Amino acid sequence: QVQLVESGGGLVQAGGSLRLSCAASGQIFSRFSRYAMAWFRQAPGKEREFVAAISYSGSRTDYGDSVKGRFAISRDDAKNTVYLQMNSLKPEDTAVYFCATRGGYYSDLRHRYDYWGQGTQVTVSS
Repeated sequence: QVQLVESGGGLVQAGGSLRLSCAASGQIFSRFSRYAMAWFRQAPGKEREFVAAISYSGSRTDYGDSVKGRFAISRDDAKNTVYLQMNSLKPEDTAVYFCATRGGYYSDLRHRYDYWGQGTQVTVSS
């Protein structure tokens, strides 16, 4: 059974920071370092949007235009965990944030991801 469990969401004022975590478990993750990881988000009434991705090696990252320079994705393969450091948060960052994974190369397309977490709510007040 594959599980991705996000944590770290909450309520924060504009300009503040949060760090999200996504812990992966399941037999396929016995070689976690073979899986690309990504974060997407979905605001009410909007489509799920690409936020950030990291390659299976951790050497390459990619970000959505709206978060470049403010968010940083990283991974700790020893803990089977991926992180999303979010700085300079804006009210428009308010959304449910989802962790996703796929074997092989990362992508900014949500349909390419095989496994998803349940999401964690991030609310940024003005």
